[in-house]
Amino acid sequence: METNYSSLALEPPIYGNLVTVLSIDGGGIKGIIPGTILAFLESELQLLDGDDVRLADYFDVVAGTSTGGLVTAMLTAPNESKRPVYAAKDINQFYLDNCPKIFPQDSANIGLLSTIKSFFKSLMGPKYDGKYLQNLIKEELGETRLSQTLTNVAITTFDIKRLQPTIFSNFQLRMNPVLDVRLSDICIGTSAAPTYLPAYYFQNTDPEGNVREFNLVDGGVTANNPTLVALSEVTKQINNENPDFLPTRPLDYAKYLVISIGTGSAKIQEKYNAEMAAKWGLLGWLTASDSTPLVELFTQSSADMVDYHLSVLFQALQSEANYLRIQDETLDTTESSTDIATTENLDNLVKIGENLLKKPVSRMNLDTGVSEPVVDGGTNEEALIRFAKLLSDERKLRRKISPNIPS
Repeated sequence: METNYSSLALEPPIYGNLVTVLSIDGGGIKGIIPGTILAFLESELQLLDGDDVRLADYFDVVAGTSTGGLVTAMLTAPNESKRPVYAAKDINQFYLDNCPKIFPQDSANIGLLSTIKSFFKSLMGPKYDGKYLQNLIKEELGETRLSQTLTNVAITTFDIKRLQPTIFSNFQLRMNPVLDVRLSDICIGTSAAPTYLPAYYFQNTDPEGNVREFNLVDGGVTANNPTLVALSEVTKQINNENPDFLPTRPLDYAKYLVISIGTGSAKIQEKYNAEMAAKWGLLGWLTASDSTPLVELFTQSSADMVDYHLSVLFQALQSEANYLRIQDETLDTTESSTDIATTENLDNLVKIGENLLKKPVSRMNLDTGVSEPVVDGGTNEEALIRFAKLLSDERKLRRKISPNIPS
């Protein structure tokens, strides 16, 4: 299946100077943090190019995992007017309105009683039944399929029957058309966090009658930070000599413009230690500290490893200015939770996102693994303003050169 660029808001990279990538981490209710960052970026693009533009008009690939996969779909799925179903400024209201119903809070969600209830829930099944989320996603996205997104996406899931990642990417549809599934199915699958929400099963049939089963859980199992997935998808197109991506070279990172947005962590809080973990059995790893340490550890480690790898590559290839990672590592225990959807915590997450814009641009120290402010790097807000100008210029260049745009 050929990618129909005539239906996309952005002309392909062959008509420009850059390959543009946006990536959004997983993190449950903490999707509010990237929602705030993305609203600012889109507002800056609108200052440059008009109120009607959307993020999908500027990125060759938008990648997302879990809650980031849902945001990706919201930003790229078309409405009846062939524009994104959500503007970035509306994402946070979606979370504020719906998270308390997706993750209903028990009035006694504290102390010993909470620990006992978590213990029994971990024995009996996932913490939440997921029905509200599934119905909500199906209502919002309807029958829209992967091939209909307004730009290319890469949304990660993990198939527990095949024991391998399943990446839903527009780029793969030509070779594997059975992956052209409903966006709602993708979003439910990528959000099915183990212990929190149930695994998700569905089937899809391609135009030739081939049927494939999907048995999916949260994409955070494989790539909570999907930035490297997005870059890998682009690299495949270059290696396969896709004319839309030539003459870019796979390691020509000066030609990549990458914005990677995290959902925050409690790394600075040093939430766990070996003395605690040494006493945990299976249930301890699933319920200790009113949390789910096992899930937190594998999602955080996968996100950090991706940032580490990309930091090494962009620095080694002297292209650091083209890679912007925005992440807050100072959240407290409640703020870093995936599912504490109280009004107070949700409002705090909005403020965290707003404050993160004012914080200095940070980059991972490759020796310590901890992000540190970049000397003379300015704030995240200032960096996004700079990236917005680059994105606007790139879009204008492509529209000027492309034969698909009437002169």
